[in-house]
Amino acid sequence: MKPTQTYILILLVSMLAGGCGIYSFTGASIPPQAETISVAHFPNDASLVQPQLSQVFTDGLQQKFLQQTNLRMVEGVGDLHFEGSITDYRTEPIAIGEDDRARMNRLTITVRVTFLNEYDQDAEFERNFSRYYDYDSNLSLAQVENDAIEQITQELVEDIFNEALVNW
Repeated sequence: MKPTQTYILILLVSMLAGGCGIYSFTGASIPPQAETISVAHFPNDASLVQPQLSQVFTDGLQQKFLQQTNLRMVEGVGDLHFEGSITDYRTEPIAIGEDDRARMNRLTITVRVTFLNEYDQDAEFERNFSRYYDYDSNLSLAQVENDAIEQITQELVEDIFNEALVNW
C-alpha cells in the first residue's frame, strides 16, 4: 500500500471511530446510544466548609464533560449521571523541621462520587476520589487557597472523567 493510501485509510478510520460515538480523541469511551449527561450539585459535607468549593467543583465536572464529549447536559438524570458530595476538606502539616515546626502543609479534598450509566451498568461506580496540594508553611491557607482549589479540582475532575469513560 502506498503512503498516500495508508494516510487516507487512517483518516477514514479515525473519522468513523470519532463519529460513531464509541471513541473520541480524548480517550473517552462512550456508549454510542448515549446522548445526555447530568451532573447533580455536589454539596459540601466536609467538617470544614469552604464556601465556594461546592460550586467550583460541580462547575468543573460539568465543563469537563461538555468540552471533552459530544454529550448534551440535562437537568435531572441523563444517560450518564454523576452525583455525590465533598466529604473532606482539611489542611495538615506534612514536613516537620528540626525545631518541631511544620515546613510544609497539605490541603486535601475528598469527594464521594456515584456514576450511573444507563447503557453500561458494569461501568457504574461509587467511590471516593482524593487529591492534595502542598504549600510552604510560611504561607497561610488563605494565601494559597484559590490556586490550591483550582489545581485540586482539575485533578479530581480528570480522575473522575478517566474512571467513568476512559477504559484503558
